[in-house]
Amino acid sequence: MNLKNWTPRERPGQWPLTGDRVVLEPLDWAAHGEGLYAAVAATAVSDIWAYMPIGPFDSRKQFEKTFDAVARELGWEVMVIKHAQGGKILGMSSYMRIREAHGSAEIGCVAFGPELKRSSEATEAMSLMAGHVFDELGYRRYEWKCHNKNDASKRAAERFGFAYEGVFRNDMVIKGKNRDTAWFAMTDEDWPAIKKAFQAWLSAKNFDASGQQKKRLEAFRS
Repeated sequence: MNLKNWTPRERPGQWPLTGDRVVLEPLDWAAHGEGLYAAVAATAVSDIWAYMPIGPFDSRKQFEKTFDAVARELGWEVMVIKHAQGGKILGMSSYMRIREAHGSAEIGCVAFGPELKRSSEATEAMSLMAGHVFDELGYRRYEWKCHNKNDASKRAAERFGFAYEGVFRNDMVIKGKNRDTAWFAMTDEDWPAIKKAFQAWLSAKNFDASGQQKKRLEAFRS
């Protein structure tokens, strides 16, 4: 990208993102609170927050109060993931560490409810969030960070096309314990190939009659 005439980018997460399988909407507690708590924060799914800086939560009230305070303090733009057919709330994800002046943003606090984990809906949600920053807003960099012990999150980052960039040792103290943070990212130069792979994987042609994938997402990038 030629940066001679670079200007700051718009802030992501200000309007809904619509796909074939899911719709992502900016968080509105009045509209989303009950369904979101049930999907990602209730006692039955509290393990979702094991590696998160916040949570688990004792009640919906605590979930909303705590999450709202942290999101406001850190400038998160929270997107609620809903099923396109019927509108059931499936999970949430946030744009974080947003640096409009540099065209850089992070995806974080990715909380997938049980129905969203390991699903084509989850993959489409991640594709939509990446497409929003690169295609709609013209960002240059998109980051994914996680606890270095969170192997599931690291596998997800690599599956979605983020490149591993290293570990920040002794990065944080979270819930009274050390966190070494693994960094992953993709750039505007990476995105066209990653986008093409997302489109190919999400195509109806890539699924059999039972809904099982024929080729893995990573195979479309090889």
